[in-house]
Amino acid sequence: MRRMLVLLIVLLPLTAVPSAQDRRGLDIYLIDVEGGNATLFVAPSGESLLIDTGNGGMAATRDAERIMAAVMDARLTQIDHLITTHYHGDHFGGMQELSGRIPIREFIDHGANVQPAAAVDDFLQKVYPTLYAKGKHTVVKPGDRITIAGLETRIVAAAGQVAQAPIPGGGARNPYCADYKAQDPDPTENAQSVGTHITFGRFRVVHLGDLTWNKEHDLMCPANRLGTVDLFVVSHHGQPISNSPQLVHALAPRVAILNNGTRKGGQPDAMKVLFSSPGLQDLWQMHFSQLSGQEYTVPGTFIANPIDEPLTAIPVAPIAAPAPGPNTPPPPAHNGAAYWIKVTAQQDGSFTVTNARNGFTKKYDAHGRTS
Repeated sequence: MRRMLVLLIVLLPLTAVPSAQDRRGLDIYLIDVEGGNATLFVAPSGESLLIDTGNGGMAATRDAERIMAAVMDARLTQIDHLITTHYHGDHFGGMQELSGRIPIREFIDHGANVQPAAAVDDFLQKVYPTLYAKGKHTVVKPGDRITIAGLETRIVAAAGQVAQAPIPGGGARNPYCADYKAQDPDPTENAQSVGTHITFGRFRVVHLGDLTWNKEHDLMCPANRLGTVDLFVVSHHGQPISNSPQLVHALAPRVAILNNGTRKGGQPDAMKVLFSSPGLQDLWQMHFSQLSGQEYTVPGTFIANPIDEPLTAIPVAPIAAPAPGPNTPPPPAHNGAAYWIKVTAQQDGSFTVTNARNGFTKKYDAHGRTS
């Protein structure tokens, strides 16, 4: 009898702890990395895909810790696949710090850097090879797939090229192409972004990194190769050099989530495109954007992180974006508690979105109605 009691005492804690494989839906964490990007996908199998690792420099530890908080919430012991969309510091900067905290099994990118910079090239030549030497390194091109059990994960853009063949459900003529006006050519890493389309049953989500306006046109015109989606992870933090109507309106997302910063992204021109997208039910934001003011923002219920600096009043009108350059004032620091936005999707196409700051959850059912 004594042996049986001891056995029960040992086994009960083990069976009471849930594992990553207990989940039934696709979990997506949009993580606050202060206007950078970090999006964690966790399949029902427990296999994971992280897109980007946030900022580097003095912010690397902060952003790695915020990513790890989501990793721990998802009960992961490793990152199976890491996509670095492009080589800008707000997208790859936390990679080394994060890789010291959790094993990363596959490192995925678009290939060579097209925007030389001493710090970036030093990382790519000296540090990055030591990281992916511990796992696998894959350079992707449009049309490639990432093998994740239970998901169809397709690369639709990479290295300045876009998918030519439509995915299932795509390929129809895009009526918004008739009004397209090209912007100046983009020679930067933004236009090289790795874009990913993920299907889970009837649920569809697209994440295009910082892919810019003209490349969006190449992907979506004259035919919409992607079809419509349930969730659009807003491109480029909600800046108007991305997020063209030819992309956003053709995707017709039911929900869009904007991973912006206090003074990065959310400019009025981009917000107008998002708000006018056919069928959009809700836009969720990582931060309140001073660049959009009250005029072009969403109710606070849908914002994960407000302004840290207390204000006597929030201006209705948006402020002008500071001019870029070495004298640009830094945005308000947000180094305290950070909150993610979490999506949990089901195979029938239904999903919920939760604001971790206030616990507000909204359900979007399989037929487009909300509750």
